[in-house]
Amino acid sequence: MESLVSVIPSVTMSTSTDVSLSSYDEDQGSKLIRKAREAPFVPIGMAGFAAIVGYGLYRLKSRGNTKMSVHLIHMRVAAQGFVVGAMTLGMGYSMYKEFWAKPKP
Repeated sequence: MESLVSVIPSVTMSTSTDVSLSSYDEDQGSKLIRKAREAPFVPIGMAGFAAIVGYGLYRLKSRGNTKMSVHLIHMRVAAQGFVVGAMTLGMGYSMYKEFWAKPKP
């Protein structure tokens, strides 16, 4: 009968340290700024979402005879619509930069 150790193949762990750790050295603020430069419409969408939610919460007291659930649904749809619109504009902008604004070689 073979021993269990000889049946199971040995697993070796790689100990190489050639992985760049520069992404771990970055703090949250500089990472957010770098990401905002790469995709400028993402922070615009986030800011619009926050603004619409803030305005909806501000208008919550003066909603009249509108039900709370209807008011919250309208607020959610408006906020999501703003984010989807910002993402669509961002994709259109990046496609323009990549395909049409590039100089032809």
